[in-house]
Amino acid sequence: MTYKSTLLNILTERGFIHQCSDFDGLDAKLMEGVQSAYVGFDATATSLHIGNLTGIMMLKWFQKCGHKPITLMGGGTSKIGDPSFKDEQRKLLDDETINSNIDHIQNTCFKQFLNYGDGETDALMVNNNDWLAELKYLEFLRDYGRHFTVNRMIKFDSVVTRLERESPLSLLEFNYMVMQGYDFVELNKRYGTILQMGGSDQWGNIINGVDLGHKSHQMKLIALTAPLLTTSDGVKMGKTVGGAVWLNAEMLTPYDYYQYWRNVDDDMVSTLLKRFTMLPMDEIAKLEALQGQEINEAKKILAYEATTLCHGEQAAKDAESTAQKVFEQGSVGGELPSIEVEKSNLDVGISFVETFIQLGLAESKGEVKRLIKGGGAKYNDKSVTDLNLMLTANDLTDDGYIKLSSGKKRHALIKVK
Repeated sequence: MTYKSTLLNILTERGFIHQCSDFDGLDAKLMEGVQSAYVGFDATATSLHIGNLTGIMMLKWFQKCGHKPITLMGGGTSKIGDPSFKDEQRKLLDDETINSNIDHIQNTCFKQFLNYGDGETDALMVNNNDWLAELKYLEFLRDYGRHFTVNRMIKFDSVVTRLERESPLSLLEFNYMVMQGYDFVELNKRYGTILQMGGSDQWGNIINGVDLGHKSHQMKLIALTAPLLTTSDGVKMGKTVGGAVWLNAEMLTPYDYYQYWRNVDDDMVSTLLKRFTMLPMDEIAKLEALQGQEINEAKKILAYEATTLCHGEQAAKDAESTAQKVFEQGSVGGELPSIEVEKSNLDVGISFVETFIQLGLAESKGEVKRLIKGGGAKYNDKSVTDLNLMLTANDLTDDGYIKLSSGKKRHALIKVK
């Protein structure tokens, strides 16, 4: 389908469209002039991860098409925690932790993608704690609680899943839906926001806001969701053996970030190029046509473009150079994850397993054991067979390092202080 607005055409051809509560209404509003839209983000960690990237990229295209994106930080809702598709209640966080998380996220996860400022189309960051903390409970229940029916709320997929598993669902978590719905109303009051975007798993929460705005203030609000991305084995994109793929360089190096994209499944390359790069569609079409080993060239471009967006062009160049040295030239560059140890410690010997885990190549001793059994744990490209292996100064290469490897694609270094 072709739309009048540039934004909807771009989002459609790049695979961002899953559901919309009013396509025609949204198309018409976008043609009227500058609009504002928002995506909500939890403040439950010091970094966002690539599971949040779809929402960020939707906001980026929104801004590029001449509109105002809003990044809503859940300073208030993070005190409760989104129960969606979780087996148990999230750990409750205090104000100090939440505020610290928001500061880290603002400085490391948004400014690379969006232009913030005071202009009409400059991005704006807001915190829902600013209004949620000021609500008077009885007045809020009277004015807004009456518009929510438990009959409907228990039919949401996220709630049904918890109930089917007989997992406790607290009143506190039920209130998350109410709070998130109210966010949409408040943002419309403050900034005239007409659109909330998010992943398809957030459809129920977003529609709550649309309905609440209509019932309480006759607002014309619109919901738009993107399909969730999963790997060929059904795992949500962004989850790896080593944990989340963080956007903060302090939590995941630009090299490891680059390597994540470089090693995605072949059948995901086309989708990811459209979703997570700004490459023109005609260039993507050429990359889509590559077959066999040539797909690796498309993966390199994907990794470079995705890393540039998140960490900057120089970091992408460095990661690309390191990868080339490691995998194509057989040498080790300086950008691999590494630790430094005292020479005296190496003379005595350090535990392979403990160091392997410390470098992030595995999460537990059990995982290392499985890697060893499968021949995937190595040092200096030699397979490890002994779980009790001690590494010593005798294992240092002529270049002064010991290279540890988890499979064929993840490497790290031990260096001497």
